Amino acid sequence: MTSTEDRLPARYWRLWWAGAVDSIGNGALVTALPLLAVTLTADPRLVSLVAAASFVPWLLFALPAGAIVDRFSRIGVMRFAQAFQAVVVTALAVLVAVGAVDIVALTVAAFLVGVGQVGFGIASQSVVPEIVEHRLLARANARQYLATTVGQGFVGPPAGSLLFGLAIALPFGLDGLTLIVSALLLTRLRGGARPRAAVQSAGPAVLEGLRWLVGHRLLRTLALLLGVNTFCFRLGNVTLVLLATGELGVGAAGYGVLLAVAAVGSVLGGLLAARLVTVFGQIPALIAALGLNAVVFVLLGFSPDAWVLAALLALSGLATAVWNVLTVTLRQELVPLALLGRVNSVYRLLGWGLIPLGALAGGLIAHELGVRAGYPIAGALRAVVLVVSLPLLLRAHGQGPWSHPA
Repeated sequence: MTSTEDRLPARYWRLWWAGAVDSIGNGALVTALPLLAVTLTADPRLVSLVAAASFVPWLLFALPAGAIVDRFSRIGVMRFAQAFQAVVVTALAVLVAVGAVDIVALTVAAFLVGVGQVGFGIASQSVVPEIVEHRLLARANARQYLATTVGQGFVGPPAGSLLFGLAIALPFGLDGLTLIVSALLLTRLRGGARPRAAVQSAGPAVLEGLRWLVGHRLLRTLALLLGVNTFCFRLGNVTLVLLATGELGVGAAGYGVLLAVAAVGSVLGGLLAARLVTVFGQIPALIAALGLNAVVFVLLGFSPDAWVLAALLALSGLATAVWNVLTVTLRQELVPLALLGRVNSVYRLLGWGLIPLGALAGGLIAHELGVRAGYPIAGALRAVVLVVSLPLLLRAHGQGPWSHPA
């Protein structure tokens, strides 16, 4: 039984509920966007363009978003980001309903939603240490990751694909509704006050976060590893909808179920992350997660049917969940609170900035070599980068708490 001292505070659970509700709509949106794209075009390059557009904002706005998150109320930034996304998604639902959407409008909408997700994502990770004690951060992050996985993996995709089959505009309307509910839940959450460095202008503030991250050997290495692995993830998965609905014959509803089955691994990873750290340590657990994902991605390209594809995606989800929980916790433990928004923004820029390029590369590879080709290429690249970075990770493991810079 959990003691009173080990319980997460009520304010954390308000934040948790806001994220959980949002994740359901986001899961529906992530499922509906590619399904809508393939009704507008069969060209994998254009399908990949829609996927890339939603991540381009991380490349363009992550750094200024970090300065904003450290300057203003982090809860306030989250509320504004949710409201902004709600307007965009509702407008997209209206365009779909009246038959006025094309691939250009879909790409623009994906980009604008991505802008809101940049602000919300950086602020939500940076506000947790203001609400939760450091010794409970791993548990808090695991609970949040599980809520996100359940919403985006189990509830949102089947709901989105089912609603898409009933009326194409419905999953976008669902996402708009959940964004509004999430913003309203956040209005009840006080906190996330302005950090001490609010007087700095944006340029010096961003540079301070950049210098801190570059000077920390372990977090710098993890940020670069994340960049390569998210590039590879998107390179392979950008044409997943074409592989599933085309070569493997999965319909719109089946595609949502496929994503839900794949999410089982993410839930297991979230549940096991803390236990793996206790048994093996943080760095060995991270290395194992990276190695598993490299092997799985090679195998994904040879999936003979949807069930094997789902099982392999579940293994990838398990490894990704372990990585996410552990690396988010490390940042929250090691980075000073007043710098956390800016360091998170630089970290996410390095880690997510290559996702649009991965999506575009995946589309080009699929166009030239087939929709399966991106997976083994991505897996091989992941393996090479892991081997190159292994000495640095093992050295960090031998140095203990890793709280000192390089």
